[in-house]
Amino acid sequence: MRGGEKVLEVLCELLPESDLYTLIHLPGSTAPIIENRRVFASWLNRLPCVGHYYRYLLPLMPWTAGRMKLRGYDLVVAVSHCVAHGVGVEPGVRFVCYCNTPMRYAWGTLNSYFPGRHRVDPRRWLLRRLGSRLRTWDVRAAQRVTEYVANSHNVQRRIAASYGRDSTVVYPPVDTDYYLPSKERPDSFYLWVGALAPYKRIDLALEAFRRLDRRLVVVGQGQCLRMARRNAPANVSFLGRQPDEVLRRHFSVCRALIFPGEEDFGIVPVEAQACGRPVIAFGRGGALETVVDVDKAGSGAEPTGVLFHEPTADSLVEAIRRFERVEQEFQPQAIRAYALRFSRQRCKEALSDCLFGARQERSAC
Repeated sequence: MRGGEKVLEVLCELLPESDLYTLIHLPGSTAPIIENRRVFASWLNRLPCVGHYYRYLLPLMPWTAGRMKLRGYDLVVAVSHCVAHGVGVEPGVRFVCYCNTPMRYAWGTLNSYFPGRHRVDPRRWLLRRLGSRLRTWDVRAAQRVTEYVANSHNVQRRIAASYGRDSTVVYPPVDTDYYLPSKERPDSFYLWVGALAPYKRIDLALEAFRRLDRRLVVVGQGQCLRMARRNAPANVSFLGRQPDEVLRRHFSVCRALIFPGEEDFGIVPVEAQACGRPVIAFGRGGALETVVDVDKAGSGAEPTGVLFHEPTADSLVEAIRRFERVEQEFQPQAIRAYALRFSRQRCKEALSDCLFGARQERSAC
């Protein structure tokens, strides 16, 4: 599951009698505690094979979310990265939004989300035409939310810039009980994990390892997989999507995780650190909150990785070489200890404090 679904799973535990509203529900795609909930899906869910093309329905999503009227609840919680905070709630209802990011398609750079930057892409053209309308709708919807919870300080700043709203930071849950250090000796390969989307910058990793005599293992799939395979040097191997147990083993025995994209928070680097392995990450976005750079460690914080600060292959190559010069400074138990501050239990306790404290309310999420 992705970060938003992991937050939703915790919310289902905190609000066991809640109903679940969603634009699209693909049965079997989430955890049992979510699947067993009473689910109300929008009319988009009735479109044939919608799971294959739902991203293209973005222009319809704000209008569809606004037509979902949630009545009879004292508390509504939206887990939003796009339009979930735009649902209709009754006047006076407490409406809390856990925001993974303000709508990327309205506020972000389109080149970050579509491959083929020099190719004519009708999706990019359409979103440019819709951009100002999406932003206007997004700001209007944000004003109906009574309280914002941000998934990082990075997103907290975006909420303030986009919506002019304050928010409380609650980091998303990382299953540090599942992701554990291995008794095996670390292998020699570097690891890249994630959905192969343009903003994840697999292109930087491929170009960097083209210049290095090192092995890179790529776990994941997505819209850039075909292009990545075509452009990869011989020292890069692709495993596709893997089950959690395979991913855990790769985390625990890799030399280091390569994380060259800018994320809102980024759960993958924390999962690797929970397994005791260091991270080489682009020093922007969520990585600034989840990775302690070897040059900035001190005051009780042990290093957990190396940050590079230019989104170029040259900068990543230098970071890898810098990591290898100081590799002995990284201690697996210290790295894991830092990751524990992002544990699932901490997330659950913080969300509980934000939502209701001692109160229990009839709720929807």
